[in-house]
Parts: sequence; structure tokens; C-alpha cells
Amino acid sequence: MIQENKDILLQLLERHRKLGISSQIDYDKFYLYSIIVHSTAIEGSTVTEVEAQLLFDEGITSSKRTVVEQMMNLDLKVAYEYGREWIKRHEAITVDWLITLASKVMARTGSEYSALGGNFSAAKGELRKLNVTAGLGGKSYMSYLKIPERLAAFCEELNHRRKSIDPTDVCAVYDLSFWAHYELVTIHPWADGNGRTSRLLMNLLQMEFDVLPTKVLKEDKATYIQALIDTRETGDIVLFQNSMATLHAQHLHDDIDQYVSSTTEKMVDKTILQQEMVDKWSIKPSLTGKLVDILAFVADKGEFSTGVIVQHFGFAVTSAKRYLRQLTEFGYIEAHGGNKNRSYKYLK
Repeated sequence: MIQENKDILLQLLERHRKLGISSQIDYDKFYLYSIIVHSTAIEGSTVTEVEAQLLFDEGITSSKRTVVEQMMNLDLKVAYEYGREWIKRHEAITVDWLITLASKVMARTGSEYSALGGNFSAAKGELRKLNVTAGLGGKSYMSYLKIPERLAAFCEELNHRRKSIDPTDVCAVYDLSFWAHYELVTIHPWADGNGRTSRLLMNLLQMEFDVLPTKVLKEDKATYIQALIDTRETGDIVLFQNSMATLHAQHLHDDIDQYVSSTTEKMVDKTILQQEMVDKWSIKPSLTGKLVDILAFVADKGEFSTGVIVQHFGFAVTSAKRYLRQLTEFGYIEAHGGNKNRSYKYLK
């Protein structure tokens, strides 16, 4: 990346470190959840961060999301957990390991294919045996016949770069991870899951060298895809590295601003803040606990009112209404009647 982006990124990372944002309880977990949700959202999932947290931590599914969408998120969570443990051992990245990684990404949503090149399974992470294009009328990716050799060369180059990199050079680590991301998604080894697996590899390389992983938000999708296209057309990897560094810097800036605003003395007292605020990367753990407790309480109640929740939990009426409204929006309960005589029903 260019020097200007390096300077900006390093300044923001240093401020992030000095503020102690990463040392917050459960920050790593919720930051990872955000990465997962947005990576699947780029591929079409509509699962929200709150829904993902309830799914991951409590096993509570949303009636508003398809099974496939929720399985995409569960699979990617497993893949991140597996990859994070593996990458810390600093072993060589091989074609077989990439196949294993892809199999975890696609475990419950991957299809079986029958093509002229032979049969293969996306759920097993097997390399594609058919030719594909980048969308309808898009540019064709390399022939499937070239993939094994090209992927092996990629692994060899990646391992060489991992061994020769200065682990204290944060910007070099990011450049390496962005390069690997671009190269893998350009090779396009699989029939499905290339984007998720390439972003996963990028994040794993960042985790290997202990730098804050890069998020690609669903709101970044157009910019992100355009950067891939421009880099493919020009052959200039610096374009992609600069684009990814800029996105990362923007997200760091937003997180810092939100953290500072949440801790300033001009805000309401901490107790109210914890009830009212939702972090950019996740709903507050305390609020999620309240929602889960409410669901457990009403599971066998049939229809119930706001007053029942207020009486049992001791919530303020406004807080109880807000929690019930959120659970209704998430599809876990159903509301009946108007404001004055509203009742709710748990959706099994």
C-alpha cells in the first residue's frame, strides 16, 4: 500500500490500542461475529449480528431467516475457529489444507456437482471440475484444468512470504494478507465459497501475526468488488491493497469514534448506556442475556402481556416494550392487538 495509507493505518491502530478497545470483555468474540455475519452477507445472507449472536451462543434460530442463511453463518464460524487454532502453529499452507478449510466453509450448504470434468463436492471442499465466470456475462476465471498447479504455486509463494516477512512490520502483514486474498479469489478454486474462503484466509494471516483482522462490511460490497475488478484488469495488486487498507482505516475510525462517544462524561450514566447502546459489531452481552431470559420465560406461557414481563423481571415498562419489540422484529415472538391491549405469543 502507498505510504499515506500506511501512516493513516498505523496512527489509527495505535489510537485503538491506547484506548484499550481490544481489551474490552468479549471484544474479540463479538468482533469475530461481525466479520462472519458481514462475510456471509456479501454472499446474500440476511442474518443480522444480533440474530447470529443468539444462534451462535444460545442455539436460537430466527424464523425470519432461511435455514441455508443460518447454516452459512454456522459453517463460517466453525471454519474461523478451526483456522484460528491451526494458523497459530505456523505450519505450511498446502493445497490439501485449503481444501479442508473450504470444506468447513461449505460443510452444510455445499452442493454436489456432476460436470464434464467429473463429479465433485463443494461440501468436501473439492476443487471445481468445471469452468465458471464472474456472474452473468462476466469474465471467465482460469480453466479448472490449471487450478491444481496454480494453487500449488500460490501455496509455495505464500509460505515463502510468510517465512520472510518481518512480523513487526504491521503494514507488511496487511499487504501480505490482502495479496493472498486477491490471489486466491482470482484463482477461484471452488464452485462456491471462494469469497468467504479468501476473506477467511486473509483474516487468518492477520491473526497469525497478531494484527487486528480486517472486516469487509456488507455496505462495502460495491467498493470491494470494484477493487477486485480494477486490480484484475490492471494487474496492479497495489490497487487492491490500498482499497482494503482504506476500508480497514474507515472501520477503525468508526469504532474509535463510537468507543469515545460511549465513554465521554457528556453521555448518560453507564447503567442506562448499557441498556440503550448497541455496539457496531454486536448487541451488548447484557442485552442479549435479557432477550434470552425473556424467551426462556415465555416459551410455555401461551399469550402474555408487557405487564407479565415487567412483573417477573422488574424491568421498566419502556424497557420491557423495547425488548419485546426487538424479539418481535427478530421473529421470535408475535404481537397481537393495538398499543393499549397488545399481547404477545412465543413462536415455537
